[in-house]
Amino acid sequence: MYFVEWLTWLSYIDPKEERDAFDKQNKQPKLKDIYESDDLEMLESAKRPATSNPASRGPIYSYNNDILEMRYGMREDKRGLISILSLTIISMIISDIYVFTSSIKIFARLSQNYNGEPYGERLFLALFFLSMGVGTLWLYLKFGLRFTRFEMFTSRHLLIRFNRTTQQVYLHRPSYCGGIVTLPWHGVMCSGSDKKYAAAGSLGVPLVLIWPPSFTGTLHPELVHVGKATNNFAELQAEWEFIRRFMDEGPEGLPRPHITSHFPWPWQAFTPQFEGLTHYFRTSSRITKIGLLLISPAFLIIGTGHWLSLMLCWKPRWPKIIREAGLPGKPVPPFTTLDDYPPAIQERLRENAYLWAARPGKRPERKKRTSTRKPKTEVETSALEKDILCATDRSC
Repeated sequence: MYFVEWLTWLSYIDPKEERDAFDKQNKQPKLKDIYESDDLEMLESAKRPATSNPASRGPIYSYNNDILEMRYGMREDKRGLISILSLTIISMIISDIYVFTSSIKIFARLSQNYNGEPYGERLFLALFFLSMGVGTLWLYLKFGLRFTRFEMFTSRHLLIRFNRTTQQVYLHRPSYCGGIVTLPWHGVMCSGSDKKYAAAGSLGVPLVLIWPPSFTGTLHPELVHVGKATNNFAELQAEWEFIRRFMDEGPEGLPRPHITSHFPWPWQAFTPQFEGLTHYFRTSSRITKIGLLLISPAFLIIGTGHWLSLMLCWKPRWPKIIREAGLPGKPVPPFTTLDDYPPAIQERLRENAYLWAARPGKRPERKKRTSTRKPKTEVETSALEKDILCATDRSC
């Protein structure tokens, strides 16, 4: 679940030497240049109404006159795969240690009433399972636990909170994904504000909110995927207009959304697998539908892993200053800046700032492609027309 967020954060703090070495070994596509005019255009587009039918597909965890809190994150439908692998490895470690402890108990009984029975085989098995259990545990703690925490033993969801009173947006995520961040509402750009900013087809992709480096104060952009995966651009527009109207105009006139509980109910684990696929299922052929029916046990397995993941996580909790933001007499949370990170992270962010910086000015217009062929003379044109006529008329 947090895998995409973790990779995004790594791209911000990746050492320049490692990035250059990787680019030399692997041919990477050139990043598209961003101009200041592009950011200004997207910012202006985000201020305009996107549709006359605002609606949120959720999930929404908190909603009142001042607060709108939603789930964010990419690939929520794939949550459960890492949990299944992690639980398999943990079960292997527990079983190896259990066999070892059982062998120790047998040795204890033999030592009390030893009658010359052979114990070499039992000793070998005990040492074997001890080495397997301890070795697997060491490898798992050193290399595997960091991946397990993408889905287990962490906050149950990534959250985004919109505060209409303070005109701020808060991101709740683990420290290894960038930590909790406070952003200004007026600096947001959105994939639902115009069709040219959305992914092609807008199928299976949630609403994307972007804050450029000029508004984040951390020398890198913030990009979040909000809500459920969509089936079409109209759903993106409706979701974005719901958020925009709540922040700019208030909840009056908006449809009352369904509030989702933080309790890990089973259906919360199985329904995300079908987010953004409603249109695909309706238009798919009969053979495709039969194929989906045949692989339905895979959906059941992933959903079970998803549910185990939810139960082995805890409800995310905001810091006190964010929980009380907007209340009378309470302080307004400061915006996140570069100084909020450790010195080593600050240095990495400064080194990589050039990757995300927008070019000054306006994007240059594309030059019209002109032909480099030399224009034919009248004699050559007449000869060519004659050859064509001869080819179509055999009597020529």
